[in-house]
Amino acid sequence: MAEWNAYYHNEDEEEEPEEADPSGGDYKITGRDSLVFLVDASKEMFIQGEAGQPSNFDMTMQVVRSVYTSKIISSHRDLVALVFYGTEQSKNPRNSFKHVYVYHDLDEPGAKRVQEVDALRGEKGVQLASQMLGSGETSLGDALWCCANLYSDIKLRLSHKRLMIFTCRDEPHGGDSAKDRQARTKASDLKETGVVIDLMHLMKADGFDVSLFFRDIVSPPEDESELGLQLEPCDKLEDLQKRVRAKEQKKRAMARLSLCLGEGLNVAVGVYATAVQARKPAPVRLYRETNEPVRSKTRTFHTQTGSLLLPSEIKKAQVYGKKQIVMERDEVDAIKKFDDPRLFLIGFKPMEKLKLHHHIRPSVFIYPEEEDVKGSACLFSALLKKCSERNIFALCRCISRRNYPPRFVALVPQLEDVDEGKVQITPPGFNVIYLPYADDLRTLDPPRCPPASQMQVDKMKEIVYKLRFKYKSDAFENPVLQQHYRNLEALALDMMAPEDIEDLIMPKVDQIDHRLGPLVQDFKDLVYPADYNPEAKPAPKRKTTDVGGGAEKKPKVEVTEAELRSHLQNGTLGKLTVPVLKEACKQFGIRTTGTKKQELIDALTGKLGP
Repeated sequence: MAEWNAYYHNEDEEEEPEEADPSGGDYKITGRDSLVFLVDASKEMFIQGEAGQPSNFDMTMQVVRSVYTSKIISSHRDLVALVFYGTEQSKNPRNSFKHVYVYHDLDEPGAKRVQEVDALRGEKGVQLASQMLGSGETSLGDALWCCANLYSDIKLRLSHKRLMIFTCRDEPHGGDSAKDRQARTKASDLKETGVVIDLMHLMKADGFDVSLFFRDIVSPPEDESELGLQLEPCDKLEDLQKRVRAKEQKKRAMARLSLCLGEGLNVAVGVYATAVQARKPAPVRLYRETNEPVRSKTRTFHTQTGSLLLPSEIKKAQVYGKKQIVMERDEVDAIKKFDDPRLFLIGFKPMEKLKLHHHIRPSVFIYPEEEDVKGSACLFSALLKKCSERNIFALCRCISRRNYPPRFVALVPQLEDVDEGKVQITPPGFNVIYLPYADDLRTLDPPRCPPASQMQVDKMKEIVYKLRFKYKSDAFENPVLQQHYRNLEALALDMMAPEDIEDLIMPKVDQIDHRLGPLVQDFKDLVYPADYNPEAKPAPKRKTTDVGGGAEKKPKVEVTEAELRSHLQNGTLGKLTVPVLKEACKQFGIRTTGTKKQELIDALTGKLGP
């Protein structure tokens, strides 16, 4: 019979923020994301920028490629399409629209598509685009209609549909009112079907005025945290990539909870993970004959009879007071359930009460869900404003998912912050800091070392001051992950060798030496004796050998039958080690199919028991 502990999951495993469990909240979003790039192919897009800057078309292709590669790594099941409008050549389903070229249909991104986008980059890409696409008349209405047909041809369930328009012309039809009216009508039809239209307008010589035409085309922001229509055009590749990244990444809640502020006063909030550790993807097992993915199945058998056990035949047990307490699965679930998933407000504390050592795991972020409970955004905003003004945090009891143990959390207010381009840097909401219990805190005895003199402390302060710099986590990439994906990219794209990566975590020794100057040597003179050589090898330790030469093996520990029966009666067989239990099984001729401690104990109990 299995131990109860084998069923009762560890709390550390349960509270991983990146592990999404549908039982933790009401997940409304199911299906795949889709993204259509609608790119202007007019002559103005191919004009080279000043001071060697790439053309608007080249910048757009670089952004499209980066999105393709990121989708392959992070969400390869999403659908992406690339469509050009204002072309001389026409290529679209059923060739219904002139001057619209569907370069890629809505499908999963792959290595071949990345290579085809690479072919449109640089000077050679401009020549290929002029031959393949050309520049002709523009009808944005026909282009939007073609994109609507791409969506209608997809039989899969789409959770999020987004269309991005890349252009440097604020009047694509040159004042043709009929074409303008047709484009506005088609954009309205797309928005009614759930397609979100965004404008990524690029720099032009006399400026880009969105009010002339595109203000009526793009979709309004989906929520307060969503970026609205940006008035300033993008003139740099980094700015364009930043805007596209902010738009194409859909924010999904890990869970949706109710924040209980009092009796009958609940606010609906969504829980979001602001930072998740990036890991290598798990390897996929393939059948060696066909390279098809294989699935593994786990079956449970009786240790003595070898019969297959059904889930209904397996029970959980816990030894308590020399007795084995057997429980059904629903009884274990009832014991584990403390309360329904929610945040329950306990009180407020000043911010100085929250210490650095209280952060025991990565925090999460909560934001109001107006769709679930009307008025949540207004009440949440008022609570956020008051907590920020008074410099206090809210203390709550949190149960994030069903059958999870409760935790105390601190809701730390965070106001909205935007940069010069009105792009949101930090959203408004509460950071949820998980607080430790009294059992989690440990008292450590610091090692006793000789105290440093005041001169040594002052010299080290100078060194620390010289080496200080502004740390930004997004400025350092994991070199192991980067090398891993570079190797995969080289294999998939048939490259001769993977691209070189810059290991940003390696210290810049020359720059450090230049900053410190003689401070390092001064500190060494203060700390180490004059004849100290840090590069000298220490003297090897002398090995102690016995007369017989070599260490003797540890003797096998044997337990008599009387001692085993005494342990069995007292219920203390679990205190014996696995090697001792194995030796006891051999001593009494007991054959065991497994090597786990509980299986050995069960075998001995069956042999020596009454």
